[in-house]
Amino acid sequence: MFIEQLYTGCISEYAYYIESDGEAAVIDPLRDFEVYLNLAKNRNATIKYIFESHFHADFVSGHLDLAEATGATIVYGPHTQTKYPVQVAEDNSIFTLGKVSIKLIHTPGHTLESSCFLLYDENGEGYSVFTGDTLFVGDVGRPDLSVQNEELTTRTLAGMLYDSIYQKLVTLPENIIVYPGHGAGSSCGKNLSNERYSTIGNEKLNNYALKQANKEDFIKAIIADLTPAPAYFSVNAQINKDGYSSYHSILDKGMTPLNIDAFKELMTKENLVLLDTRSSQMFVDGFIPNSLFIGLEGRFAEWAASLIGFDKDIVLITEPSKEQETITRLTRVGFEKIIGYLDGGFEAWKSASLPIDLVIEVEVDELAMDIPFDDKLIVLDVRKETEFGNDHLNIAVNIPLETLTDPGSMADLDEDINIYVQCAGGYRSLIACSILKQQGIHNIRNVVGGWKAIQERKELFSFDKTEAVLN
Repeated sequence: MFIEQLYTGCISEYAYYIESDGEAAVIDPLRDFEVYLNLAKNRNATIKYIFESHFHADFVSGHLDLAEATGATIVYGPHTQTKYPVQVAEDNSIFTLGKVSIKLIHTPGHTLESSCFLLYDENGEGYSVFTGDTLFVGDVGRPDLSVQNEELTTRTLAGMLYDSIYQKLVTLPENIIVYPGHGAGSSCGKNLSNERYSTIGNEKLNNYALKQANKEDFIKAIIADLTPAPAYFSVNAQINKDGYSSYHSILDKGMTPLNIDAFKELMTKENLVLLDTRSSQMFVDGFIPNSLFIGLEGRFAEWAASLIGFDKDIVLITEPSKEQETITRLTRVGFEKIIGYLDGGFEAWKSASLPIDLVIEVEVDELAMDIPFDDKLIVLDVRKETEFGNDHLNIAVNIPLETLTDPGSMADLDEDINIYVQCAGGYRSLIACSILKQQGIHNIRNVVGGWKAIQERKELFSFDKTEAVLN
C-alpha cells in the first residue's frame, strides 16, 4: 500500500494518491492533473477511481480531465447531481483497489453530498480516513456552501454535520489517521491547523468542535464568527457540478505570445484585465498603467478569483518563464478566458519607451513622522474586518481588499487626501494600490511591512493622534 499526500500551498489544498498492487485512486485532484498521471506511470500503476469528497467551492477539481486521460470512474457520494457521467455511490459502498479497499462514508453537513473515504489495509484493518472538508485538523467544514439544495439553512447543515461527525467519524478507532482536504489558510474553515494529518483520537482531544457538550453547542460553536464565504466559492462549486473546458485547451490559448502592437490593441478592448503577476518589488519599480497586480508569491489564485470577474478576458504580464505557472494557477479557481501574455513582459514594454507607472513605498518610520503633520493623511487598512478589529491604528479606515472593487467602496475618501495603504505584511496593500490606480486615485503610498512592521515599531506611534495601536 502506498499513499502520497500532495499539498498545494496557494489554496491550502491536499489531494491524495493511493495505490495497491498496480491499481490506484486519486482523491480530490487539482485541475493540473499530470502529476497524478506521472505518479501512476512512474510506479507502473493504473488509476482506477477518482473519488470526489464533495463539490469543491474554493477550487476547480481535475476529475474530468483525469477521467478522460485514464478512463477512471469518478465517484461521488449520495444525492450528487451532475451534468457529466459519475458513479453516485451509496453510503458504506466498498471499492476494491488491489489488495486494499476503500469505504465511502456519507457525511453530509459541509455540503449535502459530502463524503469521507475510509481506507482498509491488506489485512482488512482500518488504516486512515480521507475526510475532505468534513473534518479538518483542528476544525470542521463550514456549513454554508451547499449548491445541491439552496433551501437548506446553515443551521440545518450544521446539525447534519454534527450527526455525521459524531455518528460516523468519532466512532472510528482512535488510531485511524485523519487526512484532511485543507490546511491552514483555507477559507473552508476558521481554525485549520498547519499539521498535515492527525488521528481520530487527537481530534477528539484537541479539535474545539469535537469537544462540545451537545448538538446545540456544536452548532453554535461552528457558526460563531463565521465570516462570509468568498464570492467566487459559489462559482467554483457550480463549475464542479456542471463541468468545464479542458485544462490543456485553456493552457494552449493562454500561452499565446503577444507582441507590443497586438498587446496595445487589446488594451483598448472593454472587459479586459491586464494582470501583472511579477514579484512585488518588480511591480513597485514600474508597471504598465491600468494593470492589476496580484503577485505569484502570495495567495495568488484566491485573490485573482476574489477580484477578477470570471467573464473578463485576461492578458498576462509575467516574469520570464512564469506564463504557464500563472495560467495553471488561474485554471485551478475556474478562469478560462486567458487570451495570451505580453511577449518579453514588462521589459519589452519599457524598452519600447512606452508609458509606465510606479508605486511609492514608505517605511513605518516615515509613516510615523508624517502622521502628526499632515491633516489630510489617512491610513487605509485593507485587512479583513476581523483582523482590523483585533488591532489597528486609530486613524485607520478599514476597507477590506476584497471589497475595493465594489462600486462606491472609495466614495468616502476625498480626492485630495494622502492615502497610506497598509495590510498585514505588504502583499495585499500592493494589490490595493494597483486597484486604486485603476480607479484614478494616485496620491497613495504603500506601507512596507504593513501591520507587522508597525507592531515591531510601536514606540514610533505613541503620540496623541494615533495613540491607539490597540492591544
